[in-house]
Amino acid sequence: MLKIRNVTLNDLPDLVIIEQICFPIEEAATEEAFKQRIQKISDSFFVAEECGVIIGFVNGPVIVTEYITDDLFAVIKENPETGGHQTVLGVAVTPHFQTRGVATALLTHLENEAQSKKRESITLTCKEELIPFYENLGYTNRGVSKSEHGGVTWYNMIKKLQ
Repeated sequence: MLKIRNVTLNDLPDLVIIEQICFPIEEAATEEAFKQRIQKISDSFFVAEECGVIIGFVNGPVIVTEYITDDLFAVIKENPETGGHQTVLGVAVTPHFQTRGVATALLTHLENEAQSKKRESITLTCKEELIPFYENLGYTNRGVSKSEHGGVTWYNMIKKLQ
C-alpha cells in the first residue's frame, strides 16, 4: 500500500541514495541541498513509502515567477502561505518501483496540496523524453528552458491550477 507523507530529516539518507540512483552526478541534488529543502520547504516535499520503506519523493519550493531558474538548486526560501507557483525541482522513484504510478501519485499529491494553498501553477523542467509523461498529466510544454543545470537541454512544463 503506497503511503505519501511530508518529509522529515530522518529521511535524508534514503533520499540521497534514491537521488544518486536516479540522476547523473551533474544533476543530482547534494545531501546539503536536501537538508536545506527539508528544513525550509517540508510543506512541499513529500516521500512515498511502500511497507515503511521510502521508494520515491517529490519536492520543490514555491516561487513568484512562472519558470524555474538555476539559482533554486542552490538557495531555497521558505514557501509563502498561499499563492505563487509550485515548482518541482525533483521527482524520483527507485528503479524497482518505476512504471507503477508512484511518480504520478507523488505529483498528484503535490498538485492537491498546491491547489489547497491557491498556487497559480505547477512548474518544472524536464528532458525531452519525459515531455509526453508530463503532457499526459495535463502539463503544457512551453519550449526550451534557460536552465543550464547539469549541462543538458531542459523543457519548461507548466500546469495551470486556477
